[in-house]
Amino acid sequence: MLDAIVRDAGDPRWVAVVVERLASADPTLGARLRDDEHVARAVVALADASRSLTEAVLRDPSLLAVVEDLTEREPAERRDEVLALLRTPGADAGAVLRRWKRQEFVRVALRDLLGLADLAVVAREVSDIADACLGGALVAAAPTQPFAILAMGKLGGRELNYASDVDVLFVHEGDEFTAVRTARRVIALMSDQTVDGIVFRTDADLRPDGKVGALSRTVAAYRAHYAERALAWERQALLKSRFCAGDVDLAVTWFSATRPALWEAPLADDDVRSIRALKARAEGLLERAGTFEREVKRGRGGIRDIEIAVQLLQLVHGRHDPAIRSATTLDALAQLARNGYVDRDDAEHLDVAYRYLRTVEHRLQLEGEHQVYALPADDAGLDRLARVLGYRDTAAATAREQFEATHRRHQASVRSIHERLFFRPLLEALAGTRPTDGAALAEQLAAFGFRDLAATRAAVEELTMGRGRNATQLRLLLPGLLEALSVAPNPDLGLLQLRVVLDGPVRATAVVPVLRESPVAGERLCRVLGSSKLIGQAIRRQPDFVAELAEDEILSPRDAAELREDAVETLRWRSDDDAARQDGLRRFKRRGELRVATRDVLGMADVEQVGRELADLADAALTGELAALAPSVPMAVVGMGKHGGRELGYPSDLDVLFVHAGDRTAAEATAARLLADVGALTAEGRAWEIDARLRPEGSSGLLSRTIDSYREHHRSHALLWERQAMTRARVVAGDPALAVEFAALRDEVAFGRGLTAEESAEIGHMRNRVRTERFRRGEVPARHLKLGPGGLADIEFATQLLQLRHGREVPAVRDPGTLPALRALGEAGVLAAGDVEVLVEAHRFCSRARNALHLRGAVNADQLPARDEELVDLGRLLGIDGPAATAVAAVHADRCGAAAAVVDALFA
Repeated sequence: MLDAIVRDAGDPRWVAVVVERLASADPTLGARLRDDEHVARAVVALADASRSLTEAVLRDPSLLAVVEDLTEREPAERRDEVLALLRTPGADAGAVLRRWKRQEFVRVALRDLLGLADLAVVAREVSDIADACLGGALVAAAPTQPFAILAMGKLGGRELNYASDVDVLFVHEGDEFTAVRTARRVIALMSDQTVDGIVFRTDADLRPDGKVGALSRTVAAYRAHYAERALAWERQALLKSRFCAGDVDLAVTWFSATRPALWEAPLADDDVRSIRALKARAEGLLERAGTFEREVKRGRGGIRDIEIAVQLLQLVHGRHDPAIRSATTLDALAQLARNGYVDRDDAEHLDVAYRYLRTVEHRLQLEGEHQVYALPADDAGLDRLARVLGYRDTAAATAREQFEATHRRHQASVRSIHERLFFRPLLEALAGTRPTDGAALAEQLAAFGFRDLAATRAAVEELTMGRGRNATQLRLLLPGLLEALSVAPNPDLGLLQLRVVLDGPVRATAVVPVLRESPVAGERLCRVLGSSKLIGQAIRRQPDFVAELAEDEILSPRDAAELREDAVETLRWRSDDDAARQDGLRRFKRRGELRVATRDVLGMADVEQVGRELADLADAALTGELAALAPSVPMAVVGMGKHGGRELGYPSDLDVLFVHAGDRTAAEATAARLLADVGALTAEGRAWEIDARLRPEGSSGLLSRTIDSYREHHRSHALLWERQAMTRARVVAGDPALAVEFAALRDEVAFGRGLTAEESAEIGHMRNRVRTERFRRGEVPARHLKLGPGGLADIEFATQLLQLRHGREVPAVRDPGTLPALRALGEAGVLAAGDVEVLVEAHRFCSRARNALHLRGAVNADQLPARDEELVDLGRLLGIDGPAATAVAAVHADRCGAAAAVVDALFA
């Protein structure tokens, strides 16, 4: 009998060693293992599932005495047993608690592994053990004034794992110093590492102000904090608060003082968003670590998907419905289903999945009593886990294959339900099928970022009305789409634009099937529509682009040479038709810019990469245009300013020069046609604002020159600003031989010599003029991203000053791009590393903010908006944490203030 049980274990070899060692240490136990099936199965199950508890039993076989009574114990029975042990003369409180906890863990683990207790009972019993230990530790700490311990988190919900931390708060009456000493003694007894381990890892980090806050507070102090300063996650944490040990009357007073913060105070617009943002950041870290699909807690379709969904539904609806306020996840889920906030089938799926996922989590942690949340990455580890969970090989599939299939099914189900869960009851309320007070509905929608109840109701009605296939599918898709919109920077904008994108049967037929087949495309569409008016307008004109959102590969950056080839091919066949060529150029630019902007908003490209990709797009367009015009003489187009530096933003103009060899009349005619084709306003819009005013003698000068003509001008007539402008010159299209010659000319003109003191002063004077003379009416220097102190112009002036000074001796600093040049100046020792970092970060922030403002459709993308609501949207688009209206201004002031100090010092 024993041999058969051992052979069926997940790791028979290890289990056989354990059985042999126990039999050798205790012959009586050995006999029972051979003769008593109950004892044999208990020992084999424990050895198979938990190395740490098995090692404890091997050190102290008397722990197995619990096998005689594996019935459920009441919490009071456990508390009384601990207190009786602590009253034993000479008892060491820490040692008593550690051994008793191990004994009870063996008991609960056996009840779990032998199927005598389900997941909810196991989690409750582990929590009861922690409660009893905390109560014992508090008695041992001997408080001299009223003192209570409040359970939080999983302990508060009576949902502990085998390896969970224990989260607590401490509350007292009387002297704070005495209370803190008591709290520290409790934590030490619970958490101090000894040769025989710890009781439970215990901390009070959920207290007001976290690790820097007072370890224990009075009720009055807690009341003031939660009423005036509590963050959204702190209010969320109160959902799972529960009395644990100590003075009951004091705890009751604490609950009376803190409940209003949870259920009476209205939700701020950003409360739910901030909680979900924390979850999204955690998921992002897992994705970058490559464990997102393997994590059972925070990964895709994991435990946190269920717990966060339940808690947010409680926060949003619990203020108006006391029947859904349970601290325990499964109980709360059942309450939500009973009261119509979660579909009953969905609730049943989530209940089953939660029990399954928590059981997997328990098995992962029971092995070594460590906080393990990820499935094993190796087949052997997965094989063992599958067998410990009860799977066995069959003719159809191995144990591991069966486990993996079950796991994938639960992951997919949980994620799918999570993505639509929040908006089912709200959609019913909007449709009038659920009785809901209008003010309550507006508050609940606002909690998810939808500020305009009337517009939301109208959009939902328009999207779902009708009886056609598209309308039917949209009714099914809408909860998930609203979920995705709610985490976009501006959900109201996103919903409005979704209406527009799906307006009409042609667009709807192009888009709805993609949304049905690809949740990823739906999430991304909602993100971009809730981020940018301009992207929404572009997608409305190009609905087929939605299909490209489904694949990362399709959205990957395009090769510059391939982009040029596409532009040449696009415009070649239109070379004899000016109107067709101009329209083709605009469509090429519009689609390319839509691709870049989408990558930008989705976080697939940082601001420097966006600048390069926009410059590559402009280079390609000019290459195709010049090829289509087929000049009769060799010609090249030189990009200047941000274009030359490959740092274009969405609102950037194109500054160009033209260079040719041969007949000037033919070259100027081609240049004029190119400027007209690119810059003209047609029915398809304007490709770019473009001009050649940086050429010698400005608007009155020759439109195109030869290399020798440029050289002669710079030798004899050029002003200092023209030499400075050449630091950013780069040939972007046209004849390769001319490109090489012009690059050499640029080095000769800009870097052939250094700067005199007088020239440095003149550049400083030009900088001051730019800062004082170029502001438009109504612009505020302190908010200006381009011309304000420490803004883009300041940083570019400083960079060019240093390039002109040192470019002759240090060729590495000649890069036409501001940020590459700054980094090269740092590497060459010209500029201190700290100063480089300050200037780079300020430049990146201002560039990102300008791009974001343009994408939002701002009239003036050069300065931060004055209205708080616009700053909030901008902050969300930039991913800035904190109260966004003040946070954006604070980041701008910090970055640009530091940059201004560096620039001022360079010009001093």
